[in-house]
Amino acid sequence: MSEPLFDTLAIIGPGLIGSSIMRAAREQGAVRTIVTCSRSPETRQRVTELGIADKVVETNAQAVEGADLVIVCVPVGVCGTVAEEIAPHLKEGAIVSDVGSVKGAIVRDMGPHLPGNVHFVPAHPVAGTEHSGPDAGFAELFDGRWCILTPPEGTDAQAVDRLAKFWRLLGANVEVMTPDHHDLVLAVTSHLPHLIAYTIVGTADELETVTRSEVLKFSAGGFRDFTRIAASDPTMWRDIFLANKEAVLEMLGRFNEDVSALTKAIRHGDGDALFEQFTRTRAIRRGVSS
Repeated sequence: MSEPLFDTLAIIGPGLIGSSIMRAAREQGAVRTIVTCSRSPETRQRVTELGIADKVVETNAQAVEGADLVIVCVPVGVCGTVAEEIAPHLKEGAIVSDVGSVKGAIVRDMGPHLPGNVHFVPAHPVAGTEHSGPDAGFAELFDGRWCILTPPEGTDAQAVDRLAKFWRLLGANVEVMTPDHHDLVLAVTSHLPHLIAYTIVGTADELETVTRSEVLKFSAGGFRDFTRIAASDPTMWRDIFLANKEAVLEMLGRFNEDVSALTKAIRHGDGDALFEQFTRTRAIRRGVSS
């Protein structure tokens, strides 16, 4: 096995993503030492029992002491507070990153707090499940998935390259783009689908003529598979929608226009319009790798 890419990795937030990073980093020999933290005694105890970290501490400040790679794995809405908290304790030359699904807000909220002698390289591993907590993680979560790096202008290229190598070692494909472009891409590929899934489940639950048991009993693959993502962590998704408001609203506006066109076609019995739309979208979906 080759030499570790980093000596000490600090994970702030040992949930699904954080605990998966720890498992994968240990399995691949990417780091020598793994430190994590949680204010919850129950979570600290569970992480210790799982044996996925070398050291489990109470505070974020304790976790980052001496770490040369710090990855913040908490909801987007509190990343700025975490950055402010850890800033005085960061090792000179350390790489500070995150795993948030929105990048413009991360750059805006975290960047100003971080000292000039560290490298800030925001990241988004586009991977996950509807489960959460340290027990939900697994080392293979990032295999074949994309991790998007969004370094602010002027970020040290060597730091970006080191983090890219880290994510590739964990099994991910790596792409680099600007924070704003990332947010637009994810608004249509992830954020809008989640919003629609939450809405469909709510609509089904509110139907007076269809019982909840019937919805569950007769759910075909379309409803069941698509709405699985509606079971995702509500705190995380609340923060994502608020942080990426402009891009989500733009995509939601376009979606509403398309739904209106389909509504009109159904109302007027325009089978040609429906067939044309379904044929076009089927071709697009077949071009998307599964």
